Amino acid sequence: MKQPLHSATVKQNIEAVYFIGIGGIGMSAIARYYMAQGLAVGGYDRIETELTRNLIKEGAQIHYCDDPILITSQFKHPENCLVVYTPAIPPEHAELSFFRNLGYRVEKRAEVLGRLTRQKKGLCVAGTHGKTTTSTMTAHILHGSADGCNAFLGGISKNYGTNYLVAPKSEYVVVEADEYDRSFYHLSPYATVITAVDADHLDIYTDEADYRAAFTHYTSLIQRDGFLILHEGLGIKTACDETVRIYTYGRTSGDFHAEQIRIGDGRICFDLHSPLGDILNIELGVPISVNIENSIAAMALAQIAGINATQIRKAILDFEGVCRRFDFKLRTADAVVLIDYAHHPKEIQQSLVSLRELYENKKIMAVFQPHLYSRTRDFYIDFAKSLSIADEVILTDIYPAREKPIEGITSELIYNNLRGGIKKTMCHKQDIAETVRKSMAQVVVLLGAGDIEAQAERVVEAVQKRKEI
Repeated sequence: MKQPLHSATVKQNIEAVYFIGIGGIGMSAIARYYMAQGLAVGGYDRIETELTRNLIKEGAQIHYCDDPILITSQFKHPENCLVVYTPAIPPEHAELSFFRNLGYRVEKRAEVLGRLTRQKKGLCVAGTHGKTTTSTMTAHILHGSADGCNAFLGGISKNYGTNYLVAPKSEYVVVEADEYDRSFYHLSPYATVITAVDADHLDIYTDEADYRAAFTHYTSLIQRDGFLILHEGLGIKTACDETVRIYTYGRTSGDFHAEQIRIGDGRICFDLHSPLGDILNIELGVPISVNIENSIAAMALAQIAGINATQIRKAILDFEGVCRRFDFKLRTADAVVLIDYAHHPKEIQQSLVSLRELYENKKIMAVFQPHLYSRTRDFYIDFAKSLSIADEVILTDIYPAREKPIEGITSELIYNNLRGGIKKTMCHKQDIAETVRKSMAQVVVLLGAGDIEAQAERVVEAVQKRKEI
């Protein structure tokens, strides 16, 4: 039986939900929510992906051409169809215009997510980087509790093979709080982590100060008697209600921090110092150094939600990671290939530093597909600095995503600013595997938020074919 949308703000009974940009990771999680409610779900996306194919298997109707004629009859009734779109969709999009002109209820993804999260206690993770891993870790910890948890994630959990978790008895919902297009303004967190405020999305924000100010406003949205957990050293102003309890966290300092860190033999172990109760002998299931901080933030949220030390310790060890986040595709004694969603200079720096710690005596090759012309324009010098941590660098063409080309902005800007002496190559995507095959680098990481992951299988094959290994 189809159920009405659970919100006092929606007057009509919603029987169908249509998503414009349904293949986006955040959009697909909400689509799965509505399918679980028994509603008809359909939508458009620009390209077919594994994610859209899975949604179709689960019952969604999806097409890949922007044409209102392709919208089926289930979604042709304005009185009972909700239309959800991602901000990456241009205003001139034909289907979006079709729905608006006929008076449909049309909402951004963030508006819908905000309404859904206000029905429960939102455990939200915001920040320039670390959001997806930290929120997925948090959801994994809570999922193992008696009541489980609800979660709308920005990546596919490798533990569950999905970006959406449902638990009707749980009072908590875990959400990745996205700052793009100021989307997180629609949330009302019960407790939130802010991981980092390194400037990004300068196509939306006027400058770094404007970007940081957005996080200040976000803190004003925390519910009374809620919690704010800030990474040490962020230096942002807060605007919380006076009843909100504010904590800090960090690797070795802050209210929540690690002690007795032990790294070796492919393992990372430490003790958590916490104002809510210390937890000893934690071992990371995904042993990379950046996950020390990610796990500290996740454990802080879990403790606020009342999860005990035994459950937390077990969940951190069992955590398998997130697809495309430090995601190993080949790992032998002689060769390693992985993909990482890192697409900001700071994220690339963290990724390569983590690889240096794990493989200190091996040569590392970074294959980077820049994401967005505007981000390349704003950060090409920083990208070059971060990539120069590697021994070799391959740069591919910029992945445009939602943007049109900007004159003079190409991957060569990064290439020309790589530090002197580093081995570097420019090539097209289809030539990555052959270029890797000719290299002696034992560790190859494919970096970027575009479609570079599609090259991973060919790169693995190329590495395995090397006669020298």
